[in-house]
Amino acid sequence: MYTYTINKSLKQFTLGCIVFCSLLFLVSCKKENYVDYTTKFTELPPSITSVTDLNNRDLALSSVVYGDWIIIKGQNLGTTVKVEFSNVATPDSLFSADDTTVTVKIPSNLPDPVNNPITVTTKYGKAVYNFKILQPAPVITSFTPGAGGVGTEVTLSGDYFLGVTSVKLNTTNLTIVSSSKNQIKVTIPATITGGYFFVTTPSGTTKATISYGLGYVIYNDALTTGWSNTSYSTTAALTNTLNVLRGTNSIKTNYTAGFGGFRLTKAVPAISTAGYSAIKFSVYGSTNSGGFKIRVILNGSSTVTYTLTLPTTLGVWTQVEVPLSIIGNPATISSIELKEFSGKIFEVFFDDIGLF
Repeated sequence: MYTYTINKSLKQFTLGCIVFCSLLFLVSCKKENYVDYTTKFTELPPSITSVTDLNNRDLALSSVVYGDWIIIKGQNLGTTVKVEFSNVATPDSLFSADDTTVTVKIPSNLPDPVNNPITVTTKYGKAVYNFKILQPAPVITSFTPGAGGVGTEVTLSGDYFLGVTSVKLNTTNLTIVSSSKNQIKVTIPATITGGYFFVTTPSGTTKATISYGLGYVIYNDALTTGWSNTSYSTTAALTNTLNVLRGTNSIKTNYTAGFGGFRLTKAVPAISTAGYSAIKFSVYGSTNSGGFKIRVILNGSSTVTYTLTLPTTLGVWTQVEVPLSIIGNPATISSIELKEFSGKIFEVFFDDIGLF
């Protein structure tokens, strides 16, 4: 009995020793053969050597454009915590880094049109890389007024105007009164009254999509001789002084019934369209007119027309230019009708009506 108990205890002790020694051996082996796959970053300040795009990662670039995705190449970049372009920081969600690269999206707007140094901040320092990040080519969205004589101050609105070097009307340089990222003010000289605006910055030149000026005036403060108001289901006040684009008057137009027509008619002879390419007018939305439709009809013909949708933003002047080529290319014009085409009753204002 006692012999059995002793033998059993000895066996358990021996087994425990074997297990312990085995574990000790395994632990010793693990330490000797352990490979640490955790990424190790050097505790040195970062450096930047070049910039590439995502398409050709071997080609160093001399410049890129706002909003581009780029790869910043260098050393010791793995602990990057911030990427800035002219002190404009990129959100954390828009960059990733390893020890030799930072992939990042450039912000869509920066304070300089050309020179926007890159700053990469890591846990161990900063690296600044002087680099050209260009704003896109200028964008002209509108200008006001749409016509005017010598000395008229015109405001061009849009984007990417920083560093503007010139504004031209056709080929004539204009005096720049003031400029900002989204707006340029210029004055019209005596040598020219109409044409297209061209804005030039370090990133390129852009032409306005709508012309400036009127080659032939139908209404500007008053109807041109030979023209008369022949509207129907519409009240048109041609000497209105409220909401005037320029000068002293605009046309306050109330469509008093659905599909009413604001119409101007030319006495015989009709006006020839030779030398002209478009019908132009400016419209000011009022009294819940946003999103309603107006149809442009020439000479009373409903065969070829143009329908526009009024801006949903009320209380602003919008210049409209309708090429004659899309409304039948008439050889002469005896009437121009701006017909309400939503079946609604509402109020708008018109100004600067004519041909270009």
